[in-house]
Amino acid sequence: MASPPPPPPRVCVTGGGGYVASWLVKLLLSRGYAVHTTVRDPSDPKNAHLRRLDGAPESLLLFKADMLDGDALAAAVAGCEGVFHVASPVPADKSEVLSPAVKGTLNVLQACSANNVQKVVVVSSTAAVHYNPSWPQGRIKDESCWSDKKFCIKNENWYTAAKTIAEETALEYGEKNELLVVTVCPCIVLGPLLQPLINTTSEFLIYIIKGGLYIFLLVSNTH
Repeated sequence: MASPPPPPPRVCVTGGGGYVASWLVKLLLSRGYAVHTTVRDPSDPKNAHLRRLDGAPESLLLFKADMLDGDALAAAVAGCEGVFHVASPVPADKSEVLSPAVKGTLNVLQACSANNVQKVVVVSSTAAVHYNPSWPQGRIKDESCWSDKKFCIKNENWYTAAKTIAEETALEYGEKNELLVVTVCPCIVLGPLLQPLINTTSEFLIYIIKGGLYIFLLVSNTH
């Protein structure tokens, strides 16, 4: 009698309702993974597209979880081999982005350690790389280049400061706790939307299409 096939590999994607995470969930399902994903409210219509993805009825579980709720995150990553930490606040206000981004990342990593997760992929941003006025002109930016946190905080660029500190925190945690942490730094992400709401970078594209960039450049060149 043939042995039953092994269960599919199981992974977790945080912030599943967002642009990048939605496409990642779709890709993982198409490759045969069982997927856990966290959303603020599984019953919210803005997350309904996830349940309609191919393979979702059999292989996708939605977990109600806030990045500041360690217990909810632990439940979401339980049984997973790997975690993709995609969720991150985008608002420009300091209180809404800095602490949630950093503390949320740390909570995810601690949940992974407690549940024997093998690998964590943290989605950072090129924002964590570009804002460094001391970087030599013309020198290629690599893993050694980080945005200057003090410069960002002084200029109240809270999103960039949050992304920089969160990525540093993730890599330091991985080294100290023997957790394999990998970070990726995407730039502007554009393309077809799976979710019903326009994401931040698509809003920027719409702004350009409507002439916003031309107006911005015209005003800048007059000063």
